[in-house]
Formats: sequence, structure tokens, C-alpha cells
Amino acid sequence: MERSKQIQFGLLGALALLLVANLFGGGFKGLFKSEGEQIRESAAMVNNASSSESGNIPGTNTAAPAAPQPTGPTTTIKYESDRFNFGVCNEGDVMKHSFKFTNTGSEPLIVSNCKGSCGCTVPTWPKEPIPPGGTGEIKVEFNSKGKPGPQSKKVTVTANTNPTETFLEISGEVKGKDQPAAKSGK
Repeated sequence: MERSKQIQFGLLGALALLLVANLFGGGFKGLFKSEGEQIRESAAMVNNASSSESGNIPGTNTAAPAAPQPTGPTTTIKYESDRFNFGVCNEGDVMKHSFKFTNTGSEPLIVSNCKGSCGCTVPTWPKEPIPPGGTGEIKVEFNSKGKPGPQSKKVTVTANTNPTETFLEISGEVKGKDQPAAKSGK
């Protein structure tokens, strides 16, 4: 009977050791590696942790997210101009501009999304494919309500181009309600 209790305690101790090793040390896999291999693995884990975007330690998420890559055939887009300055307007005015573009590639151009940098900048874009050599326009409206001062808003255009994202900019000066009115409105 005494021998049986010793075996039971021995097995319980071995199970406890395995449990602790698995919880805190990743099992026994590190016991049979050279010191150099363990150092390389530790360095790789540190590098992976520092480039991870999923951490929650402020200032440690320094890696920029990878730009989306196009899937399927790509083409090219050329804007007549990718910037528009509306000059000076009065607070509350809605400034509008159409960014004209040409599909300069050999595949149909598909604009899948356009997004303004804030809710005051709203783009609309063609939903149908633009054939090679074809033209189109992205219309942008900037609502200056509550936006006095210098303004620069960006529109991100996502399409089957490389790079996938291109950028448009609308800028100008908004005179506040307590300032003298701008001479040229819309």
C-alpha cells in the first residue's frame, strides 16, 4: 500500500510539472535547443511583438498598415488635377468640385470606393466600369458649416489601380460668421 501511494504522488508531481511547464514555458520544447537557437527565437518573438498592430501599449504600434493590393487586372488613372482650391467662402457655404479623370490603362477602371477625410466632405463616383481611354468624374462636396479657418480635406479613391488608393484634395479658407463675408461665394 505504501508503494502505491508513492507512485500516485510521483504521477501527480509529474502532471503538475507538465502543467506548469505548458502554462508558463511553452512545454519542454526549449529544453532540447541550443542556447543560440533559444536567443534567435527570443529575438524573433520580440521583433514580431514590436511590429504587431494588435498590442495595447501606447507608442508601440509603430508599423504602418500595409496598403491594400489590387486583386485581378489593374489599370491606371490620370486626373486632370488632383487638387482644387475653392478660394474663400463663407461659413455654411457648400463648395462643389468635379475631379475629372481618364482611364489610361488597358483594362476597365473600377472605382470601388471614395471616402472623405471627415463627414463634411462627401464624394460621389461612377459605379460602372470606365473602359480604357474612357473618362469619368468624382464629384466632391465640402460643407463649411462649423468649419471656420483654413481647410484642407482629402478624398481617398480606391480602385483597381496600383497603388490601390489615390488621393484628391479640396482646400480653401472659410470665413467665420463673426468675420466680414467673403466677396465670392460658391
